[in-house]
Amino acid sequence: MDALYGEPSVNGGVSPALQWRNDLARKFQYYLDKSAPHLVARWLGSFVVAAIYVMRVYYLQGFYIVTYGLGIYVLNLLIGFLSPQIDPESEGPALPSKGSDEYKPFIRRLPEFKLWSFSLTFLHNS
Repeated sequence: MDALYGEPSVNGGVSPALQWRNDLARKFQYYLDKSAPHLVARWLGSFVVAAIYVMRVYYLQGFYIVTYGLGIYVLNLLIGFLSPQIDPESEGPALPSKGSDEYKPFIRRLPEFKLWSFSLTFLHNS
């Protein structure tokens, strides 16, 4: 049981299943890091995958509840992506009013790469 949580097993080594999972996670992170500069390809790929999923649901006439839950999750990620990190109404004026004030640009609550990372982690775990 300890080997499932990353602790060494009785014989002092790491279980093969845990080693395989760690290797797979390392490869996944490597390719995720390599995809960071390819903005257009990521968006096009996500639209293609979404279109394939929608066609699959339509032709199978099923998975409506799963699709509804997935849609709510994706909508939650998009709202975080489009929302500012700091609420301008509670923080005061958005533009500097004095020379000593610092200009704060629009900073997203959920950066784009975190959006991709969370969505890929969700697909990876399901």
